[in-house]
Amino acid sequence: MSDSPVSDSTLSASTAPGETASVRARPPRGLGLALLASELAILFRRTRTIAMLAALAAVPILIAVAVRVSSSGSSGRGPAFIDQITQNGLFVGVAGLILCIPLFLPLTVGVAAGDTIAGEASHGTLRYLLVAPAGRVRLLIVKFLGTVAFCIAAPLVVVLAGTVIGAILFPLGNVTLLSGDTVSISESLGRALLMSAYVSVSLIGLSAIGLFISTLTDTPVGAMAATIVISVAAQVVGSLDQLAWLHPWLFSYHWLGVVDMLRQPILWSSFGDNAILQLGYVIVFGALAYSRFVTKSILS
Repeated sequence: MSDSPVSDSTLSASTAPGETASVRARPPRGLGLALLASELAILFRRTRTIAMLAALAAVPILIAVAVRVSSSGSSGRGPAFIDQITQNGLFVGVAGLILCIPLFLPLTVGVAAGDTIAGEASHGTLRYLLVAPAGRVRLLIVKFLGTVAFCIAAPLVVVLAGTVIGAILFPLGNVTLLSGDTVSISESLGRALLMSAYVSVSLIGLSAIGLFISTLTDTPVGAMAATIVISVAAQVVGSLDQLAWLHPWLFSYHWLGVVDMLRQPILWSSFGDNAILQLGYVIVFGALAYSRFVTKSILS
């Protein structure tokens, strides 16, 4: 099936004398990088994107402030990392990241992924992007890479905001890992970045699902909501012992395995299993998105 979205009548009308249709339809060199740069600039300049990243950054800040102003650093509830914040501010980023994994991070990724194609169709700009000529496959890849960039930025913002506010409000020192070993501040910062990378990989499968859903509708809000609902449903199913046979196939199965980055030695097998699972979702839902998008009418 042809990658070019331009109809024969449009193509023939825009072809200059002596210029073949095949040459005219072929995207110029460097167009993919230009489209990607434009997509990233638009994505991270949007007020909505800035607001979502700011909301994510507010989570570790609120945790740190709440612990700082409370009479006791230990509430007896919540993740064990919160009890460690008063002794070491480096735990703020870790606690914020773990608290964001089940809801806040999937919610923001659902918004970003659900808007990829449906948002362009809703604003009537999809047909102009395709006549660029960019090609449907090229545009689909660029949109997906845009969501991947957001998947990288979102957990990184949480970790960086938590580290900064933790350094401001609490003392810093060597970190005791889950395995009982102690590592230096520099190594603990590296572990925090590694945790951010783990979570980024964890969210890529969900972003592929959101991309596919976005090709099914011209209503971005519907695509966003459906992606978020699927994320919540996967976690609900993952909590049911009666469906234990299904758990390893859920894209959320390895999400909380991020704590394995706080063991000595690091359990790289957890990272690898998570990456393979997310890659499987990217392949399946990427193929579904391609199948749908190359046949999608841009005039509807």
